[in-house]
Amino acid sequence: MVNPFQFLQEVRAEAAKVTWPTRRETFITTGLVILMVLFASLFFVIVDYALRFGVGLMIGVGR
Repeated sequence: MVNPFQFLQEVRAEAAKVTWPTRRETFITTGLVILMVLFASLFFVIVDYALRFGVGLMIGVGR
């Protein structure tokens, strides 16, 4: 078992080694994530519409 005080000291030492992003890097990354979400949602809307249209044609042909 590790002493809880020693554990907390080691956690603080490891946290001090972390390289945190700058405010600018955070804004750029956030903007890119939002942009990719918009593109992905647009893609899936188009694919959903195309599949719905195709299935509708197939069902309509059988009538």
